[in-house]
Amino acid sequence: MYRERAAMSLDMPERAWVGVVSADHAAIAVAEGWIQLNHGKKTNLARLRQGDGFVIYSPTLRYKEGPPLRAFTALGIVADEEPYLAEEMMTMTDRAPVQPWRRRVDFQPTQPVAVGTLKGRLELTHDRNWGYALRFGLVPLSPADFILLRDVMAT
Repeated sequence: MYRERAAMSLDMPERAWVGVVSADHAAIAVAEGWIQLNHGKKTNLARLRQGDGFVIYSPTLRYKEGPPLRAFTALGIVADEEPYLAEEMMTMTDRAPVQPWRRRVDFQPTQPVAVGTLKGRLELTHDRNWGYALRFGLVPLSPADFILLRDVMAT
């Protein structure tokens, strides 16, 4: 039953979001069917609702290293009602181990799309300093931008 709702929501979700995650971590998220943001904190995940569109923007290939990527790397629909605590503990950089909060996402088959190839087409990037808001890890995305990204990222 949820799969039917998710498929319908993919056509035009009521709300959508962009989460900031390195491409290597985005690949893990897609493979596992979940996201975690802001080093496993709950705050941004609690803003999401079941059925929201969700797009991952990856500024880099690998977390804190390597060349910039600046691409949208994954897209899906939030599949659960509330954030949940992961069973395993994770060590994130030089911090003490944490038990991260996550949300399930029904990711779609996609290919990465460089943000530069969409210049002038996304409402998200109309503001000259659009990238500044990304430092918070999660920003609203218009449903129209979600549909555009869904279409250009489709495999």
